[in-house]
Amino acid sequence: MGPNSENHYINRSNWLRAAILGANDGILSTASIVIGVAAASSLREPIILAGLAGLVAGALSMAAGEYVSVSSQSDLEAADLKREEQELIDFPEEEEHELAKIYIQRGLTQDLAQQVARQLTEHDALGAHARDELGISEITQANPFQAALASGAAFIFGGALPLLVAFLAPVKTMILLQYVFAIVFLALLGAAAAKAGGSLIWRAVVRITFWGTIAMGITALIGYLFGVNLV
Repeated sequence: MGPNSENHYINRSNWLRAAILGANDGILSTASIVIGVAAASSLREPIILAGLAGLVAGALSMAAGEYVSVSSQSDLEAADLKREEQELIDFPEEEEHELAKIYIQRGLTQDLAQQVARQLTEHDALGAHARDELGISEITQANPFQAALASGAAFIFGGALPLLVAFLAPVKTMILLQYVFAIVFLALLGAAAAKAGGSLIWRAVVRITFWGTIAMGITALIGYLFGVNLV
């Protein structure tokens, strides 16, 4: 494989993280709600109603939460860049020396580090400090709208799967079928996420199904212990 055909996955980190989190939460939240209600009810209507309410509320909550969280990160990045820009104006030599120290710590000789720092400063001082001092780049920079959209849409997609099972599965075997299909959905999600991110598929599948089993098991137990028979 030549150098021009290399595949890198870091540029997918922002939307991939939000999408995986949204779909995973959609599957787990909706399936857990359905399992919890099914443990206390013998009717399909309250099970579907609870699952649908959880799906809508969860999608809006995920999108809003992701937007607020990533917006806060974006504000911090903007504040750091503004502060760094002012320091470059007030203390240009000190900032160049600071950049050179970073390159020395990464393995360059002092003379070479100073040359690199000087050339990068002349080319794009703020860009060099943002990337090498602050760790901010175009690839990793926060995008609130992208994260919110990916998270909310993924939650709806993930939550629709166990809700479909709630519509079709017999009420008597609802809990078992919800668990089985949720684990299948989670395993497929873990495999797809690992494939998109270039990581080990089996590790992602084991991790997501293990914690999914725990979450649904606890919810079912709560439904049995505290639920009232809704007949």
